[in-house]
Amino acid sequence: MSACTLKEPVVSERLKQSSGKTGKSRRTRVRPEPPVALAATLRGDSVFLAGFMGAGKSSVGRALGRRLNWIFEDLDDRIEARERRTVAEIFRNSGELEFRRAEHAALQQVLRELESGCARIVALGGGAFVGSENAALLKASSVPTVFLDAPVEELWERCCAQARQSGVERPLLRSMEQFRKLYETRRRNYSQASLKIQTGGRDLDTIVDEIAETLGLKKIALRTEQGEVE
Repeated sequence: MSACTLKEPVVSERLKQSSGKTGKSRRTRVRPEPPVALAATLRGDSVFLAGFMGAGKSSVGRALGRRLNWIFEDLDDRIEARERRTVAEIFRNSGELEFRRAEHAALQQVLRELESGCARIVALGGGAFVGSENAALLKASSVPTVFLDAPVEELWERCCAQARQSGVERPLLRSMEQFRKLYETRRRNYSQASLKIQTGGRDLDTIVDEIAETLGLKKIALRTEQGEVE
C-alpha cells in the first residue's frame, strides 16, 4: 500500500434494539456523538496534525487545506529552510539534540505567526509532539491538535512502500519490532491531542470531513487581485 494512499473505509454501524407497539424488535442506527463542545474550547483558525510516520499527516493536511482554502505547511520544511540543510543532514552531522532544538525554535516561530490569525494547517514531525516543551507550547496556544492513527502494521507497510518508491533508506525500517516499540512509546503522547482520528482503511475525504466538522473549521474565500472567489 502506498504511503500516500488511504483505502476506502469499511463503515460499521452501531445498532440497538427498540420495541414497537407490535412487540417486535426493530433495528435503528445510533449516530456517535462528537466530543462535547470541543470546537468551542479551541481556536478555529489553525490546526496541528500529529502522529507516527506513515499516519498520513501530509496527505490529510494537503487535502484539508484544499477543502478549506487554508495554507498547509510541514514543520520539517520550515526547519530545513531555517537551518539551510536537510533534516537528515542535521541528524547526521549535529545529532538529535540539535534537531530537537531547531524543531522547538521552528514551532515557536509558527505559533507567533498564527497569532496574526493566518489560517494554517501544520504537520508536525513524528517526534515533535513527544517533547514536553513542544507539548506545553501547543497546549498553551489553544490551537487544536489532531492525532492521526492507524494500526502499526499498516503504518509499517505505508512507510516501506514510500521508502521503496523514493529509494531512501530509513533506519527505523530495518526492524518491525523496533518500529512497533517506538510507535507504542510515542502513541501515549499522541493520545494527549485534542482529537484522535483513525486513518487506517479510510479515504481522504472521509477523514477530512470528520476533522473539519468536529473542530468546526470554516472554509475561507480565496483572495485575488480581481476580488474574492470561493
